[in-house]
Amino acid sequence: MTRKDYIFTSESVSEGHPDKVCDRISDAILDAFLTEEPEARVACETFATTNRVVIGGEVGLSDKAKLKDYMGRVDGIARACIKDIGYEQDKFHHATCEITNLLHEQSAHIAQGVNGTADKDEGAGDQGIMFGFATTETDALMPAPIQYAHAILRRLAEVRKSGEEPTLRPDAKSQVSLRYAYGKPVEVTSIVLSTQHRDESQTSADIRAIVEPYIREVLPEGLITAQTEWWVNPTGTFVIGGPDGDAGLTGRKIIVDTYGGAAPHGGGAFSGKDPTKVDRSAAYAARYLAKNVVAAGMAERCTIQLSYAIGVARPLSLYADTHGTGEVDPVAIERALLQVMDLTPRGIRQHLQLNKPIYERTAAYGHFGRAPDADGGFSWEKTDLVDALKRAV
Repeated sequence: MTRKDYIFTSESVSEGHPDKVCDRISDAILDAFLTEEPEARVACETFATTNRVVIGGEVGLSDKAKLKDYMGRVDGIARACIKDIGYEQDKFHHATCEITNLLHEQSAHIAQGVNGTADKDEGAGDQGIMFGFATTETDALMPAPIQYAHAILRRLAEVRKSGEEPTLRPDAKSQVSLRYAYGKPVEVTSIVLSTQHRDESQTSADIRAIVEPYIREVLPEGLITAQTEWWVNPTGTFVIGGPDGDAGLTGRKIIVDTYGGAAPHGGGAFSGKDPTKVDRSAAYAARYLAKNVVAAGMAERCTIQLSYAIGVARPLSLYADTHGTGEVDPVAIERALLQVMDLTPRGIRQHLQLNKPIYERTAAYGHFGRAPDADGGFSWEKTDLVDALKRAV
């Protein structure tokens, strides 16, 4: 039986966290290639440390001459990301850090299993399992702890970049613990925030005085109580941050990127991967399906699992779990999902319109629980399958 009374915690990290700097650069490179060619192939990894960024992986365009040209743009793309995030530290500065580009053309052995032909459907870009999740806990149908942890850092980034809070710096982490009663979030038991700041003279109390009004602003009224514990910069000074304080790497924040630990994760990271890689596109599809199941009133919570084999077009399995909250038999939900959406790699990309430069914006503050954009960004957050699902069950 699912527990109804408990405390659950999730964390988020800011766009200036070293791993998120790397995710941002990898996804910005992906967007650049997709702008040139919607079917571009990209598997880009970034590593960052003191005054250095190293970029590697595989890329592919049908025009080899343009491929060489785009390889030459990588340095500028990386510097633009670092500048927008806000890094102008002595030991990590967008203008002076050393950038090493080790990208190379995609392996022909990988391409042969993935590329479609006249008599063969496009195969999945890798084997693996992907999960999607949705819950009625928030309006975005996301688990509340991760949604609120993201909201805190997004708001602090806004006031930092606007100049409203000039002593805040890019690197930050948040953590929200929520007490649940009868399965619903009722109280924030603790808030943890560590944020980089400008001056060593600033104390933890000084930083709390800066950030607390914004945290109270973004959390729903009544969740913060007199008993809520606050841990703001609990170790004290946090001036040295970002890749100068700790190394960063693409793909290390997969729980931050998804559901904050409230749902299973298949293990594959998203950033830097074009949408032929089912690690990314099928995880988006699974979230889309789970969200539509919940939005259709078929369950209060829903987990969807998909599985694939490299070079094979159709999913090997689809599993639905409504965690005892379902109004519809999960087997009927599974049948309906297969009717309303083509879950081959190409079918997912076409349905969700994923062959667009829409990925840099996903690199921080979560890939899920965001409002769909007019240009197709976060298309997997739409609930446009509700009517079709109701007809199919």
